[in-house]
Amino acid sequence: MSNSVSFRIAQAIPVMLLVAVLTFFLMHLLPGDPAVIIAGDQASADAIQAIRHNLGLDRPLLEQLWLWISHLLRGNFGQSLILNQPVLSAVAERLPVTLSLTAVAFVITIPVGIGLGVIAAYWRDSWFDSAVMGFALLGVSVPNFWIATLSVVLFSVHLGWLPSAGYVPLAEGFWHWLAALIQPAVVLALFQIGFLARMTRSEMLEILDQDYVRTARAKGVSEFTTVGKHAFRNTLMSVVTVGGYILSLLIGGSVVVEQVFALPGIGRLLVQAIMARDYPTVQGTMLLLGFAFVLVNVLLDIVYTFVDPRVRYD
Repeated sequence: MSNSVSFRIAQAIPVMLLVAVLTFFLMHLLPGDPAVIIAGDQASADAIQAIRHNLGLDRPLLEQLWLWISHLLRGNFGQSLILNQPVLSAVAERLPVTLSLTAVAFVITIPVGIGLGVIAAYWRDSWFDSAVMGFALLGVSVPNFWIATLSVVLFSVHLGWLPSAGYVPLAEGFWHWLAALIQPAVVLALFQIGFLARMTRSEMLEILDQDYVRTARAKGVSEFTTVGKHAFRNTLMSVVTVGGYILSLLIGGSVVVEQVFALPGIGRLLVQAIMARDYPTVQGTMLLLGFAFVLVNVLLDIVYTFVDPRVRYD
């Protein structure tokens, strides 16, 4: 298995390189000049040109790309233009916020999504099945920024149950930390819950009609054991695959949610950097997010060997 993991990591290197190149060119296609944003609208042409020279923006595009990649190979992700600090340092300061939001949303998504899907499959064509599928359709259809706005208006403004914005570090108390994250985490998880519930229900419906399930029931095995051990266990490969995909979506989806709830995470940093045309921050952040997605896929390959003993990479 170690050889397979090493091979997957080696495969990720050209993927990361492609992400770096695409991010670089996409940023330079955006309208706007970082030098003008830094200098201000009232700055003289000489001042703007001096900033462009200091940032290396007056060099040919391919030369800028080569310099950036060569710096990446030495572990240098560049200097943030808007924060005046290294990109890695800026990301490291905001990483706990994004990881906390993603973790809480993931903990909500997995049991709720799987539970709703299993129960809906067991009680197929019932009112509960229809309700779950309606909720799942709503969750995957409604934009999360719209749900986030309504959630703030209801739970923060009218009811006053939860804070409307901001982040409380875990060191200041678990309940304060959870209160600040529960609302954005639920908003972030709604889409994934609907997606996971639909997938789990579909897999369970197929498994429950298999001969070995009918045989277990004919032998008098309890419904809990039949559904939980014989049926659900055979859906774990699909559930684990979708779980890894959901984790990647949660990391990427935190961009919008962090902006709405003013959470000082990586997603909000990325939005601010794009608005300010902060090339190094956007490029470095996108590259690190791409690395996170690759890491999730490698971890999935490892989890497969524990979920299904038939999977052996050696």
